[in-house]
Amino acid sequence: MKPIPVAFHIGPLEVHTYGIGLALTFWFAYVYFGRRLADRGYRTDWLAGMFLWVVLAAVAGARTLHVLANLSYYTHNPGDVLAIWHGGLSSFGGLLFAVPTGIILARRGCPELPTGRALDLIAPVLMAAWAMGRLLGPQLMVAGGGHPTHQWFGMYYSGQVGRRIPVPVIQALEDFAVFCLLIFIERRLDRRPDGSVRIGYPTGVVLGTAMVAWGIERAVDEHLWLAEDGHLGSALVQLAGISLVIAGAALLVSARRRWRRWEAATLPPGAPGAPGGTDGSGAPGGTDGSGAVDPVGTGDPDGRLRPSGGARSTAG
Repeated sequence: MKPIPVAFHIGPLEVHTYGIGLALTFWFAYVYFGRRLADRGYRTDWLAGMFLWVVLAAVAGARTLHVLANLSYYTHNPGDVLAIWHGGLSSFGGLLFAVPTGIILARRGCPELPTGRALDLIAPVLMAAWAMGRLLGPQLMVAGGGHPTHQWFGMYYSGQVGRRIPVPVIQALEDFAVFCLLIFIERRLDRRPDGSVRIGYPTGVVLGTAMVAWGIERAVDEHLWLAEDGHLGSALVQLAGISLVIAGAALLVSARRRWRRWEAATLPPGAPGAPGGTDGSGAPGGTDGSGAVDPVGTGDPDGRLRPSGGARSTAG
């Protein structure tokens, strides 16, 4: 089986399949995130402008970290520093630049969207986009495979000799599994055990789960199938993955504490741990008249309400 072509020509123009794959992935993330925002009643008129800056920041950060991790090579080949069509984009570098850019621009463009809620909403989008991007990015680039293998599942990659472990395919399956897990958790959070809609709950559970799961995935994949002895880039990826797991675990612990306080404040009157009194509508005391409670300072007393006061939506 021959390697998948990494480029083709349209007349004199050389088109790289890696670039097309990245463009499609970014487009998918933009459309999917916009849909999730609209389903929950948030404005999306600010999204296009923010998204362009986030893409630029992601590519710049991803390339910068990759070059720094492989500085010895690029010191001797400075002409390849900007050759991103050959691959060489660090996912962690993209996050390092893109996340702060997105947070700042989202707060300016849509102040009614709390940062915690936005991060919970974007986490499944990122996992779905990474699943797609693994297949349309590294799978279609030069030297996209992992360690050599003689197993039946080995694939050929341009620029690499012999069969290679199809790491991009494996990572795509892993990322899709994490995406499914996040959507499952999100839908469980959106509904109480009796099936009623749960609103105003503390954020961080979805994002924290994504950080832990993806961090483990990246560190383990790098160690098992991609790591090169003495290679700084491999060590940095594993260290970044472990750091992400620790940060995600800390976020989950914090979210759990806020959940306990929130649940105690929103339990029906008479239930164990429930505060006394209601607002006349059957909701616990301390509401704003809509039945939403914000006892833990989430800044989003009703993250599922439309900012304009419209109907709630729980579509995933």
